[in-house]
Amino acid sequence: MATITAADVNKLRQATGAGMMDCKKALVEAEGDFDKAIQNLREKGQKVAANRSDRESSEGAAVSFINADNTKGAIITLNCETDFVGKNEAFVTLAKQLVEKAINFSSKEEFLASDFNGITVAEKLIEQTGVIGEKIEIGGFEILEGAYVGSYVHVNKIAALTAISAPVANAEALTKDISMQVASMGADTLSYKDFDPAFVESELAARIAVIEKDNEEAARLGKTLKNVPKYISFSQLTPEVIKQAEEDAKAELKAEGKPEQIWDKIIPGKVQRFISDNTTLDQEKALLDQNFIKDDSKKVGDYVKGFNVEITGFKRVTLG
Repeated sequence: MATITAADVNKLRQATGAGMMDCKKALVEAEGDFDKAIQNLREKGQKVAANRSDRESSEGAAVSFINADNTKGAIITLNCETDFVGKNEAFVTLAKQLVEKAINFSSKEEFLASDFNGITVAEKLIEQTGVIGEKIEIGGFEILEGAYVGSYVHVNKIAALTAISAPVANAEALTKDISMQVASMGADTLSYKDFDPAFVESELAARIAVIEKDNEEAARLGKTLKNVPKYISFSQLTPEVIKQAEEDAKAELKAEGKPEQIWDKIIPGKVQRFISDNTTLDQEKALLDQNFIKDDSKKVGDYVKGFNVEITGFKRVTLG
C-alpha cells in the first residue's frame, strides 16, 4: 500500500477544496494515485449532485467583479442549500473566483462550459457538491458594459451593476449609489416613458381587482376600505388630469375655509402628493422615477442629472 503523506493530502486539498479527511480517504482508495484520487472525489460529487438535484438552493453568495478600466462588470450568485455554507469563507472565495471568470462570457451557458483549471465550470460545481455535501449551482448571471460601470453588493445576498454614459468625476460614487438603489428597490426599466400603454392598463386593472377583493373582506369585517386607484403611472397623468387635481385642491381648501391668498402656497404640495399617490407603478419599476433611497425628497433621475451623465443600463441578481 502506498504511503500517504500530509503533503499529498494538502496537495489534493488545494486542487479540489475538499476537507482533509475526504482527501486522505480518496488518496487511500486510489492507492496514492493523485489523478485517480481527484477522479474519485469528482465521482462522489456526481453522486451527491444526482441525489440532491431536487433540493432547493436559495442560499449562497452574490458577488461582483469589475474590469480594470471600469467598462465591464459581472455579477453572479453561487447558490447552495444552507446559509451556513453560504457564509463559509471557502465558499465565498470560490464565488469570487468564478465571477472573475464570468466577466469573459456573454451567457451563463458559455460560462458553465468554460475551463476552470482543467475541467469545466459545471464540472467544478459538481465536484464542490461532493466536497460540501450540498447542491451548488450558478443562479443569477449578468454582464453589463458601458463607458463606466460600477457595482454594489448587499451582504452577499444581492448584487447590482450600473453603467453610465461617461467616466465623469465621482463616477465610482454615482454608480455605487445607483447600484445600491437597484439592489434595494429593484426596477424593470429606466423610465415610465418606456412603459407600453397596454402594460400600464393591465397593471392598473390587476391592482384594482386585488383592492376590490380586499375591500369586500374589509367591509364584511367593518374595517376601513382602501382607496381604489384611477392611475398608477405618470404616463396616465395628462395635463387635463393634473389641471383637475389642482381644481380639486382648490375646492378642498375652499371647503376647509382656508384664505384664498394662501392657496398658491398649499396647492403645489397637494398636487405633488396626488402625483406621488398615482405613480406607484413608476416608483416600483422605473429606476429614474423612484424616490432616491439616500434622499427621498428627490427622484433618482434628479440625483443623476447633477453629474451630467445618463444611466445607460443596470443589472441585478439576488438569492432566493
